[in-house]
Amino acid sequence: MTSTNQATVQRYLRFWNTGKPDEQQELATDTFTDDVAYHAVIGVFRGRQALIDFHDQFTGHMTDAVLRHRGEPQLHHDRGRVRWEIEVGDGKSFATGTDVLVFDNDGRISEITAFLDRAPEGFDPHAHH
Repeated sequence: MTSTNQATVQRYLRFWNTGKPDEQQELATDTFTDDVAYHAVIGVFRGRQALIDFHDQFTGHMTDAVLRHRGEPQLHHDRGRVRWEIEVGDGKSFATGTDVLVFDNDGRISEITAFLDRAPEGFDPHAHH
């Protein structure tokens, strides 16, 4: 586990929690490759701007959502696993999941595969492509 990849994971977690556009853009540039691919049940997104748009769309609906990591991230070679929980309101659990990250040679994230460990109440995985 390299300190570069550890720092990238910390920026990754901050990216999902920031609401400031300038900070979000800076974190995206420092954390993701230009053509980062994000694979999730709800769809596949490519590029930094697509991740920013996804973040903004989600937080537009869930203004008080906070992503917290569950346990320490696990890192080896060019891969990382981050277990997370999204909390809303005053700490109510919304969903839990695990993201598998792929790092490039510079330590930026080139690919993310997001798994839902516990989906939000009422979530229909078949409603998304």
